[in-house]
Amino acid sequence: MNIETPAIVCALRTHAEHGAIVRLMTPKDGLQAAYVRGARGRRMRPVLMPGNQVQARLRSRTEDQLAHAEIELAHSRAPLLSEPLPAAAIDWLTVLTATALPEGQPYPRLYDALDALLALIEAAPSALGWASQVVRYELLVLAELGFGLDLDSCAVTGSNDDLVAVSPRSGRAVSAAGAEPYAGKLLALPAFVREGGPASWTEIRDGLELSGHFLMRDVLTGRSAGLAEARSRLVDRLLRAGGLI
Repeated sequence: MNIETPAIVCALRTHAEHGAIVRLMTPKDGLQAAYVRGARGRRMRPVLMPGNQVQARLRSRTEDQLAHAEIELAHSRAPLLSEPLPAAAIDWLTVLTATALPEGQPYPRLYDALDALLALIEAAPSALGWASQVVRYELLVLAELGFGLDLDSCAVTGSNDDLVAVSPRSGRAVSAAGAEPYAGKLLALPAFVREGGPASWTEIRDGLELSGHFLMRDVLTGRSAGLAEARSRLVDRLLRAGGLI
């Protein structure tokens, strides 16, 4: 393997005395794991922070061998890690990417979405400007892994009008008329999920509940408890920022 690529740092695990295995999200080669010599040293620690944009050169003699990487910083998001809400978002988005995706499979839409979302977190004056995009990224992860929701028409009536809920079992949308017999048993479907555009804090809360239900059921089942904790930390901080708890 011989790859030179821009990448987003997603995870780091110490390996040997001074090195670490880094997981990088790349635009054309998906998630890549590689050994970085000196990763725990003073020069490389600020480079290998989750969320940072880097330029990576990955080399391995065979496809089965762990690649070695040389990494240069392209853009640092380290200042955001001192702010509780952006830090929680970056932590969750990068750990989700590093954990949910199989290595070596290209996911260009996810790379572009993650890159854009991290830039938005950095630029937006408040979390209201990017929180809805966290929901959309989680739903995109589900879709790219084959667990996408069916939000085109009502599972009960077949209509594509006035879709307001989602079945927690099938992942199919339900219209207001179709939802009446199932009151209290369905997940809310906020308008921004289907139509885009801005979202209120209440809609963001509903969107997080929607995407979180299917992520935990279909993608992250049996994974580390730390994953659920990372997401819960972000959700808690977002709901507090929106005055919902």
